[in-house]
Amino acid sequence: MEILKQVLGVDVAQKELVVTLGRMNVDLSIDLYSHKVFRNIDTGILSMVKWVKKLTRNDLSVRYVMEATGVYHQKLAYYLDENGFDVSIVMPNKISNYMRTLENKTITDKTCSEAIAQFGLERNLDGWHKPNQVFKILQQLTRERDQIVTERVMVKNMLHAEETEAEPNSNSVKRLKARIKLLSKQENEIKLEIESCVEKQADLKQDIENICTIPGVGKLTAVIVLAETNGFELIRNKKQLTSYAGLDVKEKQSGTSVKGKPRISKKGNTVLRKSMHLPSLSAIKHNEMFKEIFVRLVSRHGVKMKAIVAIQRKILELIYLLHKNKTVFQPDYENKKREQLQVVATL
Repeated sequence: MEILKQVLGVDVAQKELVVTLGRMNVDLSIDLYSHKVFRNIDTGILSMVKWVKKLTRNDLSVRYVMEATGVYHQKLAYYLDENGFDVSIVMPNKISNYMRTLENKTITDKTCSEAIAQFGLERNLDGWHKPNQVFKILQQLTRERDQIVTERVMVKNMLHAEETEAEPNSNSVKRLKARIKLLSKQENEIKLEIESCVEKQADLKQDIENICTIPGVGKLTAVIVLAETNGFELIRNKKQLTSYAGLDVKEKQSGTSVKGKPRISKKGNTVLRKSMHLPSLSAIKHNEMFKEIFVRLVSRHGVKMKAIVAIQRKILELIYLLHKNKTVFQPDYENKKREQLQVVATL
């Protein structure tokens, strides 16, 4: 029987790759026909590729599909992309939601790899490519800075607790202050590295300057967003972007008996979502447009956090649009658009 599609579903763990080979036939039937486990090291990846080549048709490409599992999938994904294989990386929540629709409710490494293979056969997935080197470096630097800032807050809290004791230990206070000083020095070093990296890329520098015209958005926020999205390389629309950041709204409702409160999914890039928090607060405080949106949303449902999340989503979408259109933020854009529509309506 003629084969339309070949997919290898890979369930990636720290030490092993659990894989399932599947194919879609001309009658659209799906056949998951082989399963194996390889070590997640260079020799294991080479063995896996040889095994796949032996069991698949050479005149039809094989798409390698895997979940985004922290950093464990990167070695395999980088190797496959560098050697010209078709690769797709899927958000874990998509696979978990898909598995709930399947008959087999048992969750093991094998059933996960089978679900990933079947998902890849049934869906038309976008290809994944290794991040641009500059975005990879910026991602490493911004994430390192975030860890340092988090640690410094913790140490400052420890210092405060020590100093407010009845009899503080002077040596402990001295060491805590030295750690804070060291962490601040390291943060400044990272900031200089980020700035140096951006200065070398004229297009990136201009892109960041455009993004920074959005109220509340600074250079660091712009860099984080571009680094975490690889310059929006695989983002096709605003809806996909908000889902990737975990800022999409999920709602559970069925008939009249089940009606859950709408919530953001939080199943996405945590770093990207976190980077929107302070800019949203700043925009609400200093920009009339965002302040108006915030007041309107709060007056509607009375929940400030829900309104702040809406502003976060709005700012993230604006960053994407400015990047896509290579333009700057226009405060009166919405008013001009409404005026144009009114003119068209009167014609």
